[in-house]
Amino acid sequence: MSEAAQPNGLDLTQGFAASALSPGTMLLGRVGDDTVLVARHGDEIFAIGAVCTHYNGPLAEGLQVGDTVRCPLHHACFSLRTGEALRAPALSPVACWRVDRDGEMLFVREKIKVDRKHARSGTGLRSVVIVGGGAAGNATAEMLRREGYDGAITMLSADDALPYDRPNLSKDFLAGTAPADWIPLRSAEFYEKKQIDIRLGAPVTSIDTAARCVTLKDGGRVAFDALLLATGATPVRLDVPGVGLPKVHYLRTFDDSLSLIAKAKNAKRIAVVGASFIGLEAAAALRERGLEVHVIGPQSRPLERILGPELGDMIKAVHEEHGVIFHLGTSAAAIDESSIALTNGEMIEADLIVAGIGVRPDVELASQAGLTVDNGIVVDEYLQTSAQGIFAAGDIARWPDPLTGNAIRVEHWVVAERQGQTAARNILGYNERFDAVPFFWSQHYDVAIRYVGHAERWTHVEISGDPAAGNCRVSYFQERKKLAVATVSRDLANLREEVEFENAIAARP
Repeated sequence: MSEAAQPNGLDLTQGFAASALSPGTMLLGRVGDDTVLVARHGDEIFAIGAVCTHYNGPLAEGLQVGDTVRCPLHHACFSLRTGEALRAPALSPVACWRVDRDGEMLFVREKIKVDRKHARSGTGLRSVVIVGGGAAGNATAEMLRREGYDGAITMLSADDALPYDRPNLSKDFLAGTAPADWIPLRSAEFYEKKQIDIRLGAPVTSIDTAARCVTLKDGGRVAFDALLLATGATPVRLDVPGVGLPKVHYLRTFDDSLSLIAKAKNAKRIAVVGASFIGLEAAAALRERGLEVHVIGPQSRPLERILGPELGDMIKAVHEEHGVIFHLGTSAAAIDESSIALTNGEMIEADLIVAGIGVRPDVELASQAGLTVDNGIVVDEYLQTSAQGIFAAGDIARWPDPLTGNAIRVEHWVVAERQGQTAARNILGYNERFDAVPFFWSQHYDVAIRYVGHAERWTHVEISGDPAAGNCRVSYFQERKKLAVATVSRDLANLREEVEFENAIAARP
């Protein structure tokens, strides 16, 4: 995570010339101990907190779009008028200050209280049930309250921990640079204050779409007027001899990460099976703990299918510079107490095994309930399933891509949260299409890849810059249509690509 910005720049309490701000520009300054962003939209001038509430990103280095500003790190979006976090991954607002004018001088001195309350919504609903306590489920519950819904909200989670920051489990937390208290998205007191009935260790076993209720594993039943399914995905398990040994780990839950950290303290050598994002991020984190790391994958270079050969080679080189040893073009054949055997005949001594070979959408509940399922739960552009009043969001949702019209399913944290927010508004009757452009980021030591759009396959790429030097933009095309862009060390360019995709979506008939 980035460190919070220290107060710097102009002392805004002493004033600055209005001419320093032309329309669409931003200026970084300070008010006492606070770093403040001043921005102009048309003839209006706003002042808000300059630090993103997600990972403390510097908003002054982001992109102003109308009367909003987007964070350069993970594309959170804030209102310049109210400071409200308009789009995930930021969930909390930033502060606002009053801007005073005296002739040609502008002054920022006083923090103001902004009324962010929305009018009461969903008055016909008495009960909303959310199945799943991950990114989408949490975002839905929060947005329901932000939009003024005051009926019952029940979140049923099979996990035994409050909703947490899952991307961090394979990044800073696993590396030992993020404390455990950074991981929960919200405190228990938050859910209590918002009157969100969150039940942990409460797996749902069935849904009765006619009676409008769900049944829990303990036999309890919860009625609903509207239902959100956000059951996420489950790791694909290795299918080789020895997979039941306690040295074999998967990395999906908070408990998984805690268990791996505990075991890593007494380990020297780790084998990561799978050169996926989760596998490579785990490899980087464990190298930062000083462990010898071997990465095993069937492909010729890591992540080639998703990012192409150029970025695949760059990522491989970055890991090798940090001491990771790759075994590519092969896979696991068997595991014993001291080693892992590969299909090419190699034998690698390993104290621990981390398997990251993909996930599968958890659609069993939906399938049993008779909902339409096809590589995920099929939803429309409003994220509603084949059953009225039942929605799905996150890793399980398969929705029509507004850029291409194709049905897609995306396993990204930011997508899950934004879908949860849209689903909440549609539960309340807003009829809002989910048209957010997919975005994800992946961290490998000090190299971050930011990817916007969605390209399951492409005919060619266009490269600006030098991937080998860690500074580039890679655009993925299907014939003449640009589908996605990945950037390294070009965060502002990634934000601009996001806006370009949004404009393309808006222009579609």
